[in-house]
Amino acid sequence: MENKVFKFGGASIADHKMIENIRSIIESYGEDKIVVVISAMGKVTNALEQVAQKYIDADKEKPLLDLMQETIDKHLQEAIALGINTEKLKLQYESYISDSQELLDLIDNTHQAMVYDQIVSLGELFSTTMVEMYLSESGLNSTWLDVRGIIKSDGNYKDATVDYATSVPHIRTKISELFSDSQYIITQGFISGSDTAYTTTLGREGSDYTAAIFAYALDAEELTIWKDVPGILTADPRRFENVELLSKLSYKEAIEMTYYGATVIHPKTIRPIQNKSIKLHVRSYINPSEDGTIISDQGLPNYPPIVVVQDNRLLLHITTKDFTFIAENHLSLIFSTLDMHRIKMSVMRNTAISFTLVIKNPGKPQLQKFMSDLGDNFSFDVYDNLQLITIRYAQQPLIDSLTKNKVILFEERMKSTIQLVVRPALELKEKK
Repeated sequence: MENKVFKFGGASIADHKMIENIRSIIESYGEDKIVVVISAMGKVTNALEQVAQKYIDADKEKPLLDLMQETIDKHLQEAIALGINTEKLKLQYESYISDSQELLDLIDNTHQAMVYDQIVSLGELFSTTMVEMYLSESGLNSTWLDVRGIIKSDGNYKDATVDYATSVPHIRTKISELFSDSQYIITQGFISGSDTAYTTTLGREGSDYTAAIFAYALDAEELTIWKDVPGILTADPRRFENVELLSKLSYKEAIEMTYYGATVIHPKTIRPIQNKSIKLHVRSYINPSEDGTIISDQGLPNYPPIVVVQDNRLLLHITTKDFTFIAENHLSLIFSTLDMHRIKMSVMRNTAISFTLVIKNPGKPQLQKFMSDLGDNFSFDVYDNLQLITIRYAQQPLIDSLTKNKVILFEERMKSTIQLVVRPALELKEKK
């Protein structure tokens, strides 16, 4: 018998049939005890982001419960199909909303990130409560765990930093206690608790990271992330044909891929499991018998070309107005201002009097504020609606194919990687 950590994302619990599939998967592991980390239901986080903005715009004039009704109904509809006690579930949902409302009443709406976390985190509380109730009422020996009580973080809302020194002992003690009576522990990804009563979040798609924290704290032999793809592929199958499955991947290669924008696993996931040589198994919940991808110390001897394409990129060219060389003081100012505005770079380069960076388009207001905060000593050229194409282990025919009929605005070549910023053709899909 082994203790395991599984993570299921939003697509894997998108409806009642998918939730029934989760039950089939975990039951297939016999008597193994499993910590199951679950995201919000598919598209619920996006919906709650809109709820958060409506709440901010209403400036407390409309109760959160009124704004949450559509999300509640979505979950209850699936709960009816699962045959669980919807009245009990609804009361629990309303209790979560009431708790959040009490906290929101104490927050100035100008603290938008703080408001965001109290509202968007409800998605994970809703989904895990429904899944655990279904498993329990179906006869499985499961229990629900509020992750906010054991994974603690700082107050950097929307992108909190986990306090490992506090969290790891909490996880070990609580999981050991719950496993003494239960076979399955259902808990939330993405969210955590600050040292006050407030909820924090770990960044979008942060449930993978949560699962990695559990695996690290429990010294698990393996962490399994269940996805809607066969494993980690050489490119996004929604964009390209003839993609290949990577049966093995080294921690280093996985970190490189996530750094360059691959979305199969969250960028923060690798460090905690690599530190303890815990294998990460990426598998398909659609075809759970397939082998998937193993990420460990041992990768493939030779990798095929790997392609990551990111849309909605912006190229910003910053130049000193008085033709002063771009020096350490300029770079320090640029980097600190980027950090202040939570703008993350994908590519950068400096010349004698200029600094060029590629970022995800933050939106006009935030970009204007960033440029304003840099001061009057710089001039700016902005190019938007761009693609950033990153190719690992590139081959020239592939480069030619990906850049055909596109204008290359920026190119960066390294030993194993080429990055190209291009103005895309009208048709973004590469499939023929």
